[in-house]
Amino acid sequence: MVLTSFHYFAHGNTARGAHYLYESAFDGLNKIFVLTGPQGTGKSTVMQSLADRLLDQGLHVQCFHSPLRPDELDGIICTELKVGMVDGRVCKGISDRGAGDIVFIDFGEAFDNSLISPEDLVTIEDLSGKLEDAYSTVYETFANALRIHDEWEKYYIENMDFAKADQIALELTQELYAGHESDTPIAPRHLFFGAATPRGAFDFIQSLTAQLERRIFIKGRAGSGKSTLLKKLASAAEQKGIDVQVFHCGFDPNSLDMLIFPELRTAIFDSTAPHEYFPDRDGDEILDMYTRTIAPGTDEAYANEIAAIKARYSAKMKEATSHLAEAEAIDSQIKAYYVAATDFSIVEKLRLQLQSELDELIGSIQPPQ
Repeated sequence: MVLTSFHYFAHGNTARGAHYLYESAFDGLNKIFVLTGPQGTGKSTVMQSLADRLLDQGLHVQCFHSPLRPDELDGIICTELKVGMVDGRVCKGISDRGAGDIVFIDFGEAFDNSLISPEDLVTIEDLSGKLEDAYSTVYETFANALRIHDEWEKYYIENMDFAKADQIALELTQELYAGHESDTPIAPRHLFFGAATPRGAFDFIQSLTAQLERRIFIKGRAGSGKSTLLKKLASAAEQKGIDVQVFHCGFDPNSLDMLIFPELRTAIFDSTAPHEYFPDRDGDEILDMYTRTIAPGTDEAYANEIAAIKARYSAKMKEATSHLAEAEAIDSQIKAYYVAATDFSIVEKLRLQLQSELDELIGSIQPPQ
């Protein structure tokens, strides 16, 4: 069975603030519809409806989820049509692309200002200020958690055999890429497979790797070289012209958590908490960076110190998640005002307009076999 949809994030609430990967995720498309307008004006619902219709027609859809509400969509791409659609409130970087046709569709047309009273406007402004403060607190708390994580890593970095780590990277590069090199460098595609959400860490690893023949599960501790290994493999793939999807860490986007090589039918990923998985089928294997690169006995030698740091880190991550939940609650209050003042018959007209544009594009390509 061939998967007809892939699910990603291209926007994350991280220890380095709001981080966007839409510019890379939507690169190379022929057309992008940017849906503008405030929250609550039906953009996500329309995209979900259009995605379902494309899937019903046998087309492949890439779904980009909201890190605030993972059940909702912030964007979609129809792979065969090379057409994307995205919420203009979150697609930082796309309007600067310069390539492809960008069409703005204003869902604000469906919003009736006159249905918002002066008192409501004051409330919305007050809530918007609170939402901004809540996000600032989220980012500050995640940044504090990252500093604690750096303390945790230090024990392992100080006991690491870097020559062994380099050797692992070299061996994997040779094994994976031999016979697949090209003279033309390929720009990797940058994405998130997961996000920090108000419900905690959330990921799509299992569905993204479901049809691959080989999955390498990297095990290890904080600071045992997992992200560095992935960076070396990604860099070598780019130089050797091997197609690679680069998945950044949803907590610290400067770190990498997974690489997928579509043509090699292979994924290699950090399989530790909060996205810890274990081999469960043929083609799965474990690469343990702790046993291969860290001095034996390191866990035991610093057990008390590491346990204390781990407890502080877990508490700080829990706190950040609670602040994200506060941000979602405030955003929902603002959204309710816009929903109440939106004429959904106009939203339906916009949906039909977009559907018509997609139908026209579908008619111009070969019918799916």
